[in-house]
Amino acid sequence: MKLEVLQENLAKGVSLANRFTSSRVQLPVLANILFTASKNKLFLSSTNLESSIKIAVGAKVEKEGEITVPGKTVAEIVQNLDAGRITLSAQKESLEIGSDNFASTISGMNASDFPNIPGSVVKSSVLSGDNFKTSLAKVLFAVSSDETRAALTGVLLVAGENSIKLVATDGFRLSQSSLKIDVKEIKKHIIIPKNCLIELEKLLVGESEFKMSVSESDKQIVFEVGNAVLSSRLIEGDYPDFERIIPKSLKVDVDVDRLEFLKAVKLGGVFARDVANVLKLEIEDGFVNVLADSTKSGSQKTKVDARVGGLDTKNMVMAFNYKFLEDFLNSVDDENIKMSFTDPNSPGVFANPKDKDYLHIIMPVKL
Repeated sequence: MKLEVLQENLAKGVSLANRFTSSRVQLPVLANILFTASKNKLFLSSTNLESSIKIAVGAKVEKEGEITVPGKTVAEIVQNLDAGRITLSAQKESLEIGSDNFASTISGMNASDFPNIPGSVVKSSVLSGDNFKTSLAKVLFAVSSDETRAALTGVLLVAGENSIKLVATDGFRLSQSSLKIDVKEIKKHIIIPKNCLIELEKLLVGESEFKMSVSESDKQIVFEVGNAVLSSRLIEGDYPDFERIIPKSLKVDVDVDRLEFLKAVKLGGVFARDVANVLKLEIEDGFVNVLADSTKSGSQKTKVDARVGGLDTKNMVMAFNYKFLEDFLNSVDDENIKMSFTDPNSPGVFANPKDKDYLHIIMPVKL
C-alpha cells in the first residue's frame, strides 16, 4: 500500500475512527484502525464489536493494499503533523508515515485478522438530518444507564406507515418524539444503543440527509452519513409498554415561561441536592411556587407567574427530581412550556405547546 493524503483530512478521519476502537486483551486487533487503499480512496475502519465505523478519505493511491495499526498511536501522530500532504506506505506489518520534515514507522497487524464491518447501506430509507438530530436531542437524555435492564439502555424506534417515533425511558421519566417520514424498510420495533445514536448525532452536524437500513437477520442497524458508514448491533429484549404509562386524563394545566421556570428550578436545585434532588411545585391560581428545603443548607422559594386551568382546590403540591425538570426544560427552545397533572401521585406530562410531536413524562416523588 502506498498513497498520498492531506493531513487535515486524515487527522479528522483517524480521530473519529479511534473512538470505535477497543482495548479488549482477548482481541488486540480491535485496538487498531484498518487502513484500506482502493482506487482514489483511503478507507479507515474500526470496531468494538458492538458498533463500527468506516470512513472514506480522498487520496492519491499509487499502490492498493491494507494494514491495521494501533488507533491511539496513529491518531496522536497524524494530529500533530503540519497541514499539507503526507505519505503512507505499508511494508509487511508496519506503516510508514512521512512528510517534508517527518518520518515514522508504526508496528501494525495483518489485516486478515480484522472483523468484517458494513461498508454501505442496503434497502435504505432517506431521512432528514436536521429533523432526526433534533428528535434525538429530545430523547437521549432520558435513556437509562442501568445495564441490568438492557432494553432501557437504548432508544426504541417505532415505525408507522408515514412516521417514526423515538422513545426513551429510565423508569422515572419518559421522552417521546415523532417524525413524519416514510420508513417502509424498517421493522416496526427496534432498540438502538444510546452510544451509537450519540455518535450519529455528531455525524449529522451539517448534514441535510442520511440513509438508514436495518438487517433483521444480523440484528444490526446501519447509517450512511456523508463519507462515513456507522453500524451497530441492535439491543434485543422487550421494551416496556410505554403507551400504558402516558396519562389518559389530566385535570390541571399550567403554562409558564420556560426561562423563568428554569431559573427557579436551578435556584431550587442548590438546596434540593441535599435532599435526594427533591423539589416541590406548589400550584396556585395564577402562579407556581418552586420550593426546596434542606436541613443542612437552608431553603428557598421562587414564585413564577403562570396560567393555571382546571385547579378545583386551593392549591396542588407536587414533588419532582429537579434534575429531571432541568433536563426537560433544556430540551425545549421555545418561550413557554405546558405542564399537566392529575394528582400529586400520578405522572406529570410536560410539553412544548408549539411542538405537538414531543411529549415528556416525569414520575413524581411521593411526599
